[in-house]
Amino acid sequence: MSLFATKSIDSIIAEAQETGEHTLKKTLNGLDLTMLGVGAIIGTGIFVLTGQAAGKHAGPAVVISMILAGIVSAFAALCYSEFAASVPISGSAYAYGYGTLGEFVAWIIGWDLILEYAFGAATVAVGWSGYVVSLFRDTLGINFPLALSKGPFETITLADGSTVHGIINLPGLLISIAVTLLLIKGIKESASFNSIIVLVKVLVVVLFIIAGIGYVNKSNLGIGCAAGSPGCAEFMPFGFSGVVTGAAVIFFAYIGFDAVSTAAQEAKNPQKDMPLGILGSLAICTVLYILVAGIMVGLVDYKLLTNAAAPIAVAVDAALQQAKGTTMGTILAVFPTIIKVGAVLGLSSTMVVMVMGQPRVFYSMSKDGLLPEWAARVHPKYQTPHITTAITGVIVAILAGIVPISLLGELVSIGTLFAFVIVGTGIIILRSTNPNLNRPFKVPLSPIIPIFTVVSAAYLMNSLPLDTWIRLIDWMSIGLVIYFAYSYSHSHLRKVSNEAANDSESRNSPPIAAILAIVAAIALTLYQVPYLMDLKSEAIPLNLGIRLFAWVVTGVLVAMLMYGKQDNRGGTDEKVKTIGLVASVINLIVWAGITYWFFVHFSELHAK
Repeated sequence: MSLFATKSIDSIIAEAQETGEHTLKKTLNGLDLTMLGVGAIIGTGIFVLTGQAAGKHAGPAVVISMILAGIVSAFAALCYSEFAASVPISGSAYAYGYGTLGEFVAWIIGWDLILEYAFGAATVAVGWSGYVVSLFRDTLGINFPLALSKGPFETITLADGSTVHGIINLPGLLISIAVTLLLIKGIKESASFNSIIVLVKVLVVVLFIIAGIGYVNKSNLGIGCAAGSPGCAEFMPFGFSGVVTGAAVIFFAYIGFDAVSTAAQEAKNPQKDMPLGILGSLAICTVLYILVAGIMVGLVDYKLLTNAAAPIAVAVDAALQQAKGTTMGTILAVFPTIIKVGAVLGLSSTMVVMVMGQPRVFYSMSKDGLLPEWAARVHPKYQTPHITTAITGVIVAILAGIVPISLLGELVSIGTLFAFVIVGTGIIILRSTNPNLNRPFKVPLSPIIPIFTVVSAAYLMNSLPLDTWIRLIDWMSIGLVIYFAYSYSHSHLRKVSNEAANDSESRNSPPIAAILAIVAAIALTLYQVPYLMDLKSEAIPLNLGIRLFAWVVTGVLVAMLMYGKQDNRGGTDEKVKTIGLVASVINLIVWAGITYWFFVHFSELHAK
């Protein structure tokens, strides 16, 4: 039995069209899906991470970082739109991978998506907590205990210069529980709540743009002033490599349009509405993001945004100082409160979409037997995957309570970018393996756009810190052990012959473009790491080696899928299971050792 046996596209579509008590309710229209996308995209990225990207990586050139991240997202959005319209099933990239790249790769994607949705929701919860604590302190005069607003791995500097260690991020934990309960109640109720909140936070963003644009100081952007003179910022202080790293970090801001695809099975007319929801939400948010980023760094020195929990509020304060004593100053005086309230509400809706996405991936994996059957149970009254929603909520609450936002954000970004690589490759392969599939929406200029999706995602992935890559590989290593220990032998695809199910699918000659995309990513890595990243010469081999390991393994998987013996039969091979389990356990032990060595060595370098 091949590890790359695919699930019949016909059976996937038939599953999506099932009705009854134990299926998901089809209640969402195009506007609902667009609002879900906007609700997910406008969140922690714009309200929190934009300031960190400007202060630590890109400076005023964070505007270019936004454009780069938007271009990568646009390529991926086109690929997601074709998949979501052609294969309207819950599970997003996992389901697409199962129908094109095979079960093994589909498991990898599904495991990877946990990084995007569950960790993403936790990131948003931490950002939500920062705005709530700021709102309590500055507006309501309530001094929330700072030790209960940060996780145990963070240190807080008090006004008198003393420091305290965080205990738990209590607000982040509580909002995670509240969103989970809302999602268990129903998808339509959640979508209606989201639509109302989306209107509020879009209004807040637009008000910020209108109010702030007249107070932009061009010197903060490095425009219209002599370079090096007092008050004249350097537009690209960290070089182009900093701009790229900023794009990789801020890429989290664009995550959300792909979460729309997890609701495909609950859409009334997915063939028409899924592309509208995905592309429409991305287009709206990209325009808003570029304007907000440019105004924010134009209002305030980018260095002041580095550690700001509420960077937009910091920018408004700067505008308020300039407008003091004027009518606009009186109006702006209430803006910090409006923005914080808008951010709190806006981040709430972002969490709704993120926490909504993960249970539906679990639901699809369970329906295929890769997770226990109880994970696919649907609530008899609400018709939502209540068990997996509750489990996701617990995971999100724990992560939000103890893990710092910077670590969460980078893990989410690399997980999402890796999913984009697989989706871009999958589009190329599906065009070959199933050329007759009904495609209500097609990616234009294929395979060029899918190749650009892979290469541009790889470009941003390579710009993320090495420790983030190591954590990604560790996470994947854990997933491989679980696959061979449980999922391989419980897969429904392996219990019955799959030959008949694949009769309707015809395979043409393997598409060389899929291999070319991965080869291009490897070539880009060889160039990018030494020459575009600001690394010490002795660190280049380690950075290059670990990234190349990940890309070469990905390339080998695609090559095996494309040029290996095609075998779509069902059944379980105990030899494959044993070899796979032993190899995955050894791999996990090796990477655990590498991880331990890296972080000990890294700590020693910083201690010197």
